[in-house]
Amino acid sequence: MRHLTWENTETIKTIECVHANAEKFVVDNKLTPGKQYEVKNETEEFYFIIDNSDRIAGFYKDYFKEVGT
Repeated sequence: MRHLTWENTETIKTIECVHANAEKFVVDNKLTPGKQYEVKNETEEFYFIIDNSDRIAGFYKDYFKEVGT
């Protein structure tokens, strides 16, 4: 049940939202284009981040770009 502790885990990397125009889902109230988010977990398709509601959520990777360190 690792998902219960994701909010407190170490950040993997930082990403920036590039758009919130979803075809199937409403994400414009959870993501802000231009805002940077900390990735807590990652799969092939999704980033799991703390979104604008201050909760962990998974979003398709095409909403984001990686921020160089």
